[in-house]
Parts: sequence; C-alpha cells; structure tokens
Amino acid sequence: MTESANPFESLQSQIDDAAAHLEIGDDVLDRLKHPERVLETNLTVELDDGTLERFKAFRSQFNGDRGPYKGGIRYHPGVTRDEVKALSGWMAYKCAVVNIPYGGGKGGIVIDPADYSESELERITRAFATELRPFIGEDRDIPAPDVNTGQREMNWIKDTYETLENTTEPGVITGKALESGGSEGRVEATGRSTMLATREAYDYLGRDIEGATVAVQGYGNAGWIAANLLEELGASVVAVSDSSGAIYAEDGFDTAAVKTFKNETGTVSGYEGADESFSNEDLLTLEVDVLIPAALENAIDEDLAHDVEADLIVEAANGPLTPGADDVLAERDVYVIPDILANAGGVTVSYFEWVQNRQRFYWSEERVNDELETMIVNAFDELTSAYEANDLENFRTAAYVVAMQRVVNAFEEGGTFP
Repeated sequence: MTESANPFESLQSQIDDAAAHLEIGDDVLDRLKHPERVLETNLTVELDDGTLERFKAFRSQFNGDRGPYKGGIRYHPGVTRDEVKALSGWMAYKCAVVNIPYGGGKGGIVIDPADYSESELERITRAFATELRPFIGEDRDIPAPDVNTGQREMNWIKDTYETLENTTEPGVITGKALESGGSEGRVEATGRSTMLATREAYDYLGRDIEGATVAVQGYGNAGWIAANLLEELGASVVAVSDSSGAIYAEDGFDTAAVKTFKNETGTVSGYEGADESFSNEDLLTLEVDVLIPAALENAIDEDLAHDVEADLIVEAANGPLTPGADDVLAERDVYVIPDILANAGGVTVSYFEWVQNRQRFYWSEERVNDELETMIVNAFDELTSAYEANDLENFRTAAYVVAMQRVVNAFEEGGTFP
C-alpha cells in the first residue's frame, strides 16, 4: 500500500486521460480540474472535561454546472485539503456518470471519532454545521455520510441547520434516519451498486458469477453489503478484512455471520470460521476472481498492481487505485470497474431521498432498489458503449468520457457569467 500518492493529482490525471478522447479546449479542461471553492475552518469545541480543543475541517465544492453540490462528510485523522478536493471532484463525475442532476462536494473533519464521547461528537458536528450553514441548502449543497459518519451525524446537522434557519428543510442533508426524513434502502445502497456493477461486468464479459471467488478489503457498510449480496447471487466470498487484518476461508464465508462477529467484537480477526489470517495487503494479492477494495484511497499502487491476481476489480471505495496501478492493470488485462460507477449507489439513493424530501412523499424499499438497479444498469451500458466506440484503454477512462461530456455540455449550454 502507498501513502505517497496525492489523491487530487490522481483525479487530475484521470481527467487528463479522458480529455484526450474529447473535444475540450485547454481553458475548459483547466476549469474541470479544479474545485470552484474550498472552505477551511477551525472548530473550537468544549470537551466533557471543560477544556477546549481545535479541530480543522473542510468543505470543497467542485463543480455545480449540473446542479447543487453533493457529497459526504468524513471524520478521519487522515483528512487533508487535497483529499477533500479530490473526493469532491470524484463526486462531480460520479453524479454525471449515473446522470443525476448534482455537482460534486465533499467535507471532512481531522479527527479520530473513537477518541471522543458521543456528547463531544455532537458538539463538534453542530459546530461544523454552523460553519457550513451559509453554504448548504437543498438547492445549494447537500452533504451526506461518509467514512465514520452516519445517520446520527446527519440528524445533528439537519437539526442544527433547521434550528438556525427557523425552518423545516429535510432535503438539506441525506443519509438521515427514516424518522428524520431518510429513505428506505439508503444504508445498503453503496454495497448494492457494487454488487450490480459486478453482476453487469460478469454479464458483459460472458462469465458466470455462480461460484466466482471474491475478496473484500474493508468490511464496513459498503464492503459487507456487497459481500452479502454477491453471496446471494451464488458467489463465494473467501476473504474479508478490516483495519485489524484479513481472514480467509477456502470454502467461503457466511457473510452475515462474519458481520455479526465484527459487530460483537469490533473486528473480523479471530472469527472461528476462518482457515487462516493475514494482512490487509496480502488480501489484495490473493488468487481470486473478483477483488473489491472497500476501504480508503490508494490501497493499490503501481508496485502492488503487479502482484494482483484477480481478473476483475470493482471499486467500492473512492480512489483505491493510483493512476500507476491503473496503467499496470490495463497492461495485464485486468478489468477495473471504477469507483464513480461501482459505488454510485450511495449518491443515487441520496438523490432519491432528496426527491422524496422535496415532494414529502416517500417510496417503498422495493421501489428504491428497482430505481437504483435501472440507473446503475443504464450507466454501465453507457460506459461500455463509450469504451467500445472510442477503443479506450480501460473502463475508468470510459466513465470519465461519459461524465465529462455531460458536465461540459451543461457548462456550455449555460454560457459564461459574468
């Protein structure tokens, strides 16, 4: 694994690769490679013991040509300005590739939430929401959960915004609890789109997913849901991992049982159904049919890519492959379903939640899942059409060709102001 690859530079490299296949002027291209604005703020919050602590926080709004900015808020000690900028750019193109009317945004606080009490996290979250208040809104910028955040934090942000604005506006944020205006199917959405992308890739490649072996790096919400849904399709999930390490079972895991064990113990390590344990990095080079990186960015760099044995990689995480890794894997004929399609279920169902909030009319889980499947399947078909029509080197470039053309069209149709 590498820690040196700058995610913002990786994003810009991906944009450049796609631009070579599009008729885009250098001036417009330069605009597509940079965020429109980045908020950097310092939150000073009183802790339970009465002392004050300062937390650095960010919100990047990358591109609003196709609609309000959209993207999650993560709590992690590794959050940086460049990471947030990159993630907001990936969000802009992710929304475009699945053709939902949003731009891209992303936020984060430099914090390890495990070090703070629930009451401290609430005060920190509300302090951040107060700073975000002038910039967010259901027609401006709509945050959502990300790494180490969930319904609880989204509910706090919603309540803070509505209290300060003296209004009711559930669409200001997505990923909320159902009782606070959330959507059925939202928690499972990212894992579900990962499964759908894997299924469609197998159909496209003329392979049978029944019995296919799968390794999942990262057994959080996205990773475990993807594993569980692939198991339901007949795939065999033989390896999973979290930050503590990886476990392997030759005959496949009961994915739900592993999740129950992790919920009870806080880790997958020590699960009694495992044949052996090893490191996270070793999982990435297992001889399996499908590899699903579902943790953080830069999991596979150029060097590690030479040792990857999977035939298909489906990116449940954002930016898990460096540009160098992409080049190596393309040369080795390893197919990669990019993050901006594979994990787009989260933002797609967030869009459904926003629509339901605006209408004050809520859908069944069956309808949510059916609508999500339609959008992911359509997006996959458009990606493969671009891949074939332009004779592209990989599916990632094809996804960016589709997405960037849509953003450019929206920008040009709107004209330039001022």
